[in-house]
This record gives sequence, structure tokens and C-alpha cells, in this order.
Amino acid sequence: MANRYALRMERPHSWTVFDVFTGQRVELKQQSMIGMSTRDADAMVDRLNSRDIAAGEGGPEAPRKRLVDGSRRI
Repeated sequence: MANRYALRMERPHSWTVFDVFTGQRVELKQQSMIGMSTRDADAMVDRLNSRDIAAGEGGPEAPRKRLVDGSRRI
């Protein structure tokens, strides 16, 4: 089963964390996860996917990251 959260590069060194099922950017505590550094965005995707899996929503597999550059998946 696919992970729910992934990264999308908005411009060089600027990443957005988004929900792959809805295509919407993630918002936590009324703050959108946009314009993030690579390190921070990567850590956030890991955290969100781990939480999703622990809640039983993401299936039993280990978290994987999916990077999206525009409309092309890497």
C-alpha cells in the first residue's frame, strides 16, 4: 500500500509536504507545510507516514518516501 504523504519540489531547495490521495498540501496546527528545507520536509514526511502506519491506515510496510518534481515522480 502506498504511503499517504510525500514531497513536492516547488522550486530549488523549497519543498511542500502533501497528501498523495487528495493532492492537497499538509497543514498542521494551522501552518501549511510549504517552503520547507529538504531536511525538514523529509523528516516531516517520515514522521507523518510513520504515524499513519501506526494508526493502521498505511498498512504493515515500512515508510517509504515519494518525491515529486512537478508532475514527474522520481
